[in-house]
Amino acid sequence: MTAVLNGKAALVTGGSRGIGEAVALRLAEDGADVAVTYQHSHDQARAVVKRVEALGRRAVAFQADAGDPEAVTDTVSRVAAEFGRLDVLVNNAAVFPFGPLQDVRPEDFDRVLAVNVRAPFIAAQIAAGHMTEGGRIINIGSCLAGRTPFPGVTLYALSKTALTGLTKGLARDLGPRGITANVIHPGPIDTDMNPADGPGADAQSAYTALGHYGQPADIASTVAHLAGEGGRYITGASIAVDGGVTA
Repeated sequence: MTAVLNGKAALVTGGSRGIGEAVALRLAEDGADVAVTYQHSHDQARAVVKRVEALGRRAVAFQADAGDPEAVTDTVSRVAAEFGRLDVLVNNAAVFPFGPLQDVRPEDFDRVLAVNVRAPFIAAQIAAGHMTEGGRIINIGSCLAGRTPFPGVTLYALSKTALTGLTKGLARDLGPRGITANVIHPGPIDTDMNPADGPGADAQSAYTALGHYGQPADIASTVAHLAGEGGRYITGASIAVDGGVTA
């Protein structure tokens, strides 16, 4: 463990599995105390907490529906109170709608934007009030914001594209305080929600330049770089970790 984040506190939304779990563990390996949120995966969230604690860091898990603005506000405030500070926010929680355009209902639209766009906005807004110089806000987007090579993901692509504008605005608003904001756009990543051996995986691999899926650790490594000293002069950036999907 490098402990480059020793003394820091981080919040990873949707941190009970997949990319969020990998990010939480990597930040803990680098020295941070870590809070994660989850909606349904209580046992998985508790397992992440135990793994963080096994690394000698403090950890906590909060159940929260990212679609509920009051829950988002309350959770960020509780994390800051629990750790006495908040230095790193990773907005990872999201929903992935997939299906024909004509089947998208107004309530689907509202739910996706509430979780994928409004929640990161509110979390960043509240977190910024607790951050000091050196604070980091890192949004997890999608390669589909830069290239949409197949149908059925219009609403998802819309929501993830919005994170680029959010990130650039945050960078300008918070830059004078020494707080950075960046967005990472993953490509196909091997998780239980999108396994590398699942239906359609061969097609997704073919969209990449490298010809294969990435691992959650690939995203976590980039988050760790942005959260550490290496990210101190990076802000407002959109970083593709997508195996060349958008090349």
